[in-house]
Amino acid sequence: MKKKLSPVSSLFLVLIFFILYAPIFFLIFYSFNSGGTMFNFESFTLDWYRELFGDTRLLIIVLNTLVIALLSALISTIIGVIGALYIHSVKKRQTKSTFLSLNSVLIVSPDVIIGASFLILFTMAGIKLGFYSVLLAHIAFSVPIVVLMVLPKLMEMSPTYIDAARDLGASSIGVLTKVILPYITPGIFAGFFMALTYSLDDFAVTFFVTGNGFSTLSVEIYSLARRGVSLNINALSSLLFLFTVILVVGYYFITKRSTKSGGMGVRK
Repeated sequence: MKKKLSPVSSLFLVLIFFILYAPIFFLIFYSFNSGGTMFNFESFTLDWYRELFGDTRLLIIVLNTLVIALLSALISTIIGVIGALYIHSVKKRQTKSTFLSLNSVLIVSPDVIIGASFLILFTMAGIKLGFYSVLLAHIAFSVPIVVLMVLPKLMEMSPTYIDAARDLGASSIGVLTKVILPYITPGIFAGFFMALTYSLDDFAVTFFVTGNGFSTLSVEIYSLARRGVSLNINALSSLLFLFTVILVVGYYFITKRSTKSGGMGVRK
């Protein structure tokens, strides 16, 4: 039986959502302002979006950001799944706790410290700051996130599934591909989308490891904002918000379909 929220709880929830989303919708609203400011709305226009799509340099930066996000999310998901499988397979509790603690270091550490550490590391290793330095940094801070998304699904899985597969003659590869990976698929998708979101959103670490001639959206928006308020930033931020909403909706339907498929497989 579902419990109904009290009026106070509902009011508090509405207030929290208003505080979170009001500035975003305010920004989107003024991205259509022909007046060029965020104070007086004169009339509706799409000029700022046309100007945005006419800026070749900015479009290249958008492409750089998407490529970095997709590549780092894909690679960190693969590494994170392997890491989660290994940590789950460790029998000693103390050793497992040590690995989990090491995995959490990059999550709990301040972004400024992580960015400065990567900058020193890349400088000492002779790695030129640019595409590859940003990609390596994003992979590094995304892997622990993927591990934390996948591990709960592994711990939730009953060992009887694996025992039954082995009793039926499945090899280790067969158990992994036919039993374990299908079961933890929702966790894998969650890790991938979290890594993708973190990469798209990151500013502090990227600011340290990016070089001349290469930039991402977060760093570029910061640079544009320092020059003064321009409704180009509003238009760009509005499109980013729309892209994020599409990602969230896509993730919801993918995990919902994966959950249904997993449930049907168990019943069979």
